[in-house]
Amino acid sequence: MKPDVFEAPDYYNLDDLLSEEHKLVREAARDWVKRDVTPIIETYAQKAEFPKQILSGLAEIGAFGPYIPEKYGGAGLDQIAYGLIMQEIERGDSGVRSTASVQSSLVMYPIWKYGNEAQRQKYLPKLASGEFMGAFGLTEPDHGSNPGGMTTNFKDMGDHFLLNGAKLWISNAPFCDIAVVWAKNEEGRIHGLIVERYMEGFSTPETHNKWSLRASSTGELIFQDVKVPKENILPNKSGLGAPLGCLDSARYGIAWGAIGAAMDCYDTALRYAKERIQFGKPIAGFQLQQKKLAEMITEITKAQLLALRLGQLKNENKASTAQISMAKRNNVEMALKIAREARQILGGMGITGEYSIMRHMMNLESVVTYEGTHDIHLLITGLDITGLNAFK
Repeated sequence: MKPDVFEAPDYYNLDDLLSEEHKLVREAARDWVKRDVTPIIETYAQKAEFPKQILSGLAEIGAFGPYIPEKYGGAGLDQIAYGLIMQEIERGDSGVRSTASVQSSLVMYPIWKYGNEAQRQKYLPKLASGEFMGAFGLTEPDHGSNPGGMTTNFKDMGDHFLLNGAKLWISNAPFCDIAVVWAKNEEGRIHGLIVERYMEGFSTPETHNKWSLRASSTGELIFQDVKVPKENILPNKSGLGAPLGCLDSARYGIAWGAIGAAMDCYDTALRYAKERIQFGKPIAGFQLQQKKLAEMITEITKAQLLALRLGQLKNENKASTAQISMAKRNNVEMALKIAREARQILGGMGITGEYSIMRHMMNLESVVTYEGTHDIHLLITGLDITGLNAFK
């Protein structure tokens, strides 16, 4: 087992802009990843299995709902701290960060923002501690980039709702205790419902044969005449804007997380280039390799600045959906390009599990698609700057 010798790049001294709390939170997450994630993650990725033993550790470092108020079990941290935690976790693995993102932004966030006090008290402390794990049901087999076309629906049966439909590509689904599910009522209005594992007719088959996010647990949410108590509907927001608000929070975390994957690829490539001798000297001394490495650190630095400014705007409740969309799209594309260039620096060794690069590259092929595809985010920016809707 190779030791984790990762050193985070900070070319523009961005640490000077972080608070002491930010740095303490980041270091706690970084130390945990070095101790509990990187030593095992290649094995689990090869097995296509999620390491469930790390869930308690994720809870301990505050990765589940870090910005949720302390009275509900969260850490009460700001948005920059949340971003830094996601960065460190994705430095370990995008799939592990996906688990934390879903729990925080797609399950805890809507219960906190759209739920009532009884729902907050019932679910949030258990989600924050990892006693409950959650999933988010929006994407359907026939409705991905157009979630408003969903067919999952519920009917008012008097003393309960009857839920029918299916959701696909759902992180955490196979082991979730609850799912926040988005479905249409009889008038076609979208609402969020909290579905619990024990409810009859609710099943979560696992998705197999993935070449990406192999150490993440992905599945379906299937509802066959599921009786959902009326008190499980989220009362404070409905319509498509409700799930999209959750996606804003998740996309923000991804914008930070992708930086972590890029930093790991860069650090691995830089270290390898200094040690690998060809033609009588380290390959880091050749111009083309220096070009690759110089472009990597430049793009990482730009992404760090983008994420940090976005975090400041989030803290001030000024970050727009379009600004979040831009950061998600840019930073994931940046990370994917760096993974590919880093793999070339390592040559044939870059495809082996002895190094993290190929795993990051495969994972990022999912990250560039989920929470809004690369092209959809481009059109969100286009709509924002032109005022003209290319979706219709």
